[in-house]
Amino acid sequence: MTELRLADCINQRCPFSGKPVVANSLILHHGRVVGFCNPGCRDKFAANPDGFPDAAAMFAALASP
Repeated sequence: MTELRLADCINQRCPFSGKPVVANSLILHHGRVVGFCNPGCRDKFAANPDGFPDAAAMFAALASP
């Protein structure tokens, strides 16, 4: 598995808390590196990404060219 890098993250703030994203809380979502403020937020999203339409919509908007 490729290591995810903070430099490749499409967002600077956690979609849940608004806090800055951190390197140990990244996930690959639809081919993009997405960040969260802590592993708990990351894991909450990873367990059910469709359950958080606001976050998914934000990521889609950020990833658009």
